[in-house]
Amino acid sequence: MMRHEKPAPPDENLTSIEGPTESTESARLPIWAIHNFRIMRKLGEGGMGVVYEAEQLHPRRPVALKVIRGGGLADEHAVKLFQREAQALARLKHPGIAAIYEAGQTEYREHFIAMELVRGVPIVQYVHLGETDRPPQAETERRLRLFCKICQAVNYAHQRGVIHRDLKPSNILVSAEAGTRPATGSGEVVPEIKILDFGLARITDADLGATTVISEIGRMQGTLAYMSPEQARGNPDEIDLRSDIYSLGVVLYELLTGRLPYEVQRSAPQQAAQVICEEPPRAPSTLGFAASGQREYKLDRDLQTIVLKALQKESWRRYQSALALAEDVERYVSKQPILARPPSTIYQIQKLVARNKATFAFVATLLVVLVGFAATMTIQSARIARERDKAVAAEETAKQVSSFLVDLFKISDPSQARSNTVTAREILDRGASKVADLKGQPLVEARLMDTLGQVYGSLALYEQAIPLLESSLATRRKLLGEESLDVATTLDRLGGVWWRKGEYAKAQPMLVESLVIRQRLLPPDDLVVASSEHNIGNLLWSKGEYDQAQAFLERALAIREKKLGPDHPDVATTLNTLGAIAYKKGDTAKAQELWERTLAIREKTLGPDHPFLAQVLNNLAIVNTDRGQLAAAKVLLQRVVQIQEKVLGPNHPDLASGLANLGRVMQESGDYGGAMKLYQRAVDIQEAAGPQNPELARFLDGVARAALSQGDEPTARRLYERSLSIREQRLGKDKPVVAESLIGLANCDRKIGHSAQAEANFERALSLCRTPDGKYTSPAAEVLDNYVALLRATHQDAKSAELEKLEHSSQIPR
Repeated sequence: MMRHEKPAPPDENLTSIEGPTESTESARLPIWAIHNFRIMRKLGEGGMGVVYEAEQLHPRRPVALKVIRGGGLADEHAVKLFQREAQALARLKHPGIAAIYEAGQTEYREHFIAMELVRGVPIVQYVHLGETDRPPQAETERRLRLFCKICQAVNYAHQRGVIHRDLKPSNILVSAEAGTRPATGSGEVVPEIKILDFGLARITDADLGATTVISEIGRMQGTLAYMSPEQARGNPDEIDLRSDIYSLGVVLYELLTGRLPYEVQRSAPQQAAQVICEEPPRAPSTLGFAASGQREYKLDRDLQTIVLKALQKESWRRYQSALALAEDVERYVSKQPILARPPSTIYQIQKLVARNKATFAFVATLLVVLVGFAATMTIQSARIARERDKAVAAEETAKQVSSFLVDLFKISDPSQARSNTVTAREILDRGASKVADLKGQPLVEARLMDTLGQVYGSLALYEQAIPLLESSLATRRKLLGEESLDVATTLDRLGGVWWRKGEYAKAQPMLVESLVIRQRLLPPDDLVVASSEHNIGNLLWSKGEYDQAQAFLERALAIREKKLGPDHPDVATTLNTLGAIAYKKGDTAKAQELWERTLAIREKTLGPDHPFLAQVLNNLAIVNTDRGQLAAAKVLLQRVVQIQEKVLGPNHPDLASGLANLGRVMQESGDYGGAMKLYQRAVDIQEAAGPQNPELARFLDGVARAALSQGDEPTARRLYERSLSIREQRLGKDKPVVAESLIGLANCDRKIGHSAQAEANFERALSLCRTPDGKYTSPAAEVLDNYVALLRATHQDAKSAELEKLEHSSQIPR
């Protein structure tokens, strides 16, 4: 089928760029040259420049050449906008953003930008191409997966300080010629997208003197239908990355409904701006799209909530990043609870009153006159009765809990209490057996079960914690309903136990549901919300999803620092995990900086034998080990193990981590026997606590390294194969941490002379460490060190030289 190029609207800066078609032959120009470029044909034009298809002569390649309008006579404002577009593109190297090749001016002072020539169609046109008989839900998911790729590219630009400010379908092209499959590895290919036209982009840390939505002659720049309220108001101080989130919301609305949230295309600019700033968008539930000729398909509540959250008038009510928007869309596609919450009834009423002030003022006055006295008396009577009932209930609950605790700690038989000495475990077990005595007070029983379950979990007694927490959750859900903070608390604690046990698939839905409830019932900056954000960040870190984990943790950190101050222990807890993410991403200097700040807070606020202090000392010891400072690392780790054994006991999973890290130091110091004993003890502890926990794979790797150092290749291979199986089953086959098992297997193959198999494992390990933007993450350096050694031994000089060059490049974190 022949594709037709969309003509350029007068107020758009760049049209879709497609290959030659019948309709574009008339746009061909006589071949002529600008600078180092031979012009082939005109692709489009707008207020700022003209875009040509051209051929760059040195090096020879096709490009899209954008030339400023007015040539050497262009005014200063236009030149600044043009130069800023070049600066913005120079910052961005992402497969979803059209790349810049060169920028400058000719001898005649004509400014130009040479960019990647993108062949594709605007996204809204694309979703209507090649339709099949797929069901409406499948068609929706196809469009949502494509939208997620747009969000990822926009998020990349935001992270590098670039706000697009003109996101719309004509600036988002799609090519079906290349793409990727969904993360599940099945389903149709998701095509590649390219974002174009950064002519109105803002660079957040640059001179913003020329950044404005209104031009010098008062004409609005940008596209009104996709413009955020703050852009429409024309105040550049209000504009930030959340303005792009609004535009993404309009694009998503159009992708899903085939319509725009506001009909402003034919309105005067002032009227259109007023509609965007004041009127609510049409609810997507009133619209729909006809998929593949079938009946119209209505959007469900969750999808409507996502769209409307992105379209909120106030920027603080929107998603706070493109990544957060993409995450919620991905949750919807994967049938998980979304994090967005619909605007409350009170908020909607407030907006309705704001639009009809006079009417509501009259009605309110009339109601006050008619029911004032009666309402006051009724409210007071009801309030007195409520407070009395609450006081009675609270007193009864206090008596119940007090009686339970007194009985729990009562020691009347010295022969049973061993001279009145009991352990915390014995008190817990006694409490768990007696809590059933409170059957007449189910909420009191649920509260105590929740507390006991939390304590069991903190002692790594997961099998005892889970039944108590599940029973508490069932009671609270039955008596309090789903929208209860008590329900959210138990969900959070139960999810935390499943996380520590290594059952990430069970933990994640519970932690997400807890966060959703808390976000609906509490202000967005509440400390309880921050606690949920932190816990989800920890889980995602454990799964190796470092970027998503970092987003949650940074939100939690911002709330905690604001509410608690910079030196609170909860701030240190979040900093500690952010340091772990930096370490896993290969930024050791950043990790050390975060951990040293964590240590300073914990030394100031916690005792010298606190397990959290041991935790951060353990992390700093890892940095010392990586840098070859083994003596310093050994001193730190010996203190870590001493604290953990003293406070947590000999069988706690946290102790396993300290033992394993001390074993690594001893191994690198040449004490293989001592290392083997420490590694094996770590394995035994973790196997007892959670045999499927991915942490166990790390300890198995330690035993395997020690065995390989002593020449026991069969034992080492068996252990590495087990660690590989655990990681692939619990985390997925595409996570960088899987490379750690593959390195070990490859080194076993090297030892026994199976060079081809070793090379294959090294190649797979290296590919797992490569990020979508072409960079590398941990443990890429370790892969290359060992891979180069193999290639040298097998005399593959050309390939080893190539990898050595990569090994010492800035792409490889160390």
